[in-house]
Amino acid sequence: MHTNSFAKLHGLGNDYIVFDEETIRFSLTENAIRRICDVHYGVGSDGILLKTASGQADFGLRIFNPDGSEAEKSGNGLRIFSKYLYDYGFAGAREFTVETKGGVARANIFEIKNGKASYVAVDMGQAVFKASDIPVTLDKDEVVDVTLTALDREFKVNCVSVGNPHCMILTDTLDIATVKKYGAAIENHPMFPNRINVQFVKPVHKREAEMLIWERGAGYTLASGSSASAVATMLYKLCLAASPVTIKMPGGELVIDISEDYGILMTGEVRHIADGVLGDELIADFVLGLPE
Repeated sequence: MHTNSFAKLHGLGNDYIVFDEETIRFSLTENAIRRICDVHYGVGSDGILLKTASGQADFGLRIFNPDGSEAEKSGNGLRIFSKYLYDYGFAGAREFTVETKGGVARANIFEIKNGKASYVAVDMGQAVFKASDIPVTLDKDEVVDVTLTALDREFKVNCVSVGNPHCMILTDTLDIATVKKYGAAIENHPMFPNRINVQFVKPVHKREAEMLIWERGAGYTLASGSSASAVATMLYKLCLAASPVTIKMPGGELVIDISEDYGILMTGEVRHIADGVLGDELIADFVLGLPE
């Protein structure tokens, strides 16, 4: 691959730029990440995936949000990264493991079309509901049906971790304006010292739920694999869903299989958008630290 080359892919409209650390000649600083992800001054994306070496898995993955922060895990990111590994010849088999900050995930290229991965299943590990693992500033073992105040409203939230933290709000009506108004306030609520991903969820029936997402470090987003996984397990815990459950988002849908001990298998589509090489002038802008 060319020096400073990238691939751009999406999972249900959640798009990522993928780099291989062996072929880039710059550091992914916060300024670099923000500039590359900017839709006007950079390539534009919901985040960056960086292929790295791993001592625990077949491949290593670092995940960066468009605000420059680093995420522990991303379901869409893992599916996109898995397609990248398979399509670009890094993975010689359809099953392999990927190490993230949120743990090691096992990926399976579920469906192939024209020699390219089209559907990917990822073992997301087990969901946990302990406050210390999310973490939150509450003296409770489990964070279920907790009330918090954000701006001018009270919300009843249910929290879970699937390698990264999530908070689900059940609602009868989904409204994008509500998500955009309250999402940041809930994400940055003092209850969540490490910030949190926020989902507004409308259960349809035991096998289906609809969801809108405010993603930590990214804002309103069309889809999120880890959010779908978190919501499915919480609905299962609350006896509002049966496995498998389909989680529908504006960008598309994911199928989540849940085991009795809250193990998660996520399956969904991934698509390639483009390949490219970062321009020298763009790199100079963030290397020199020019203002955004």
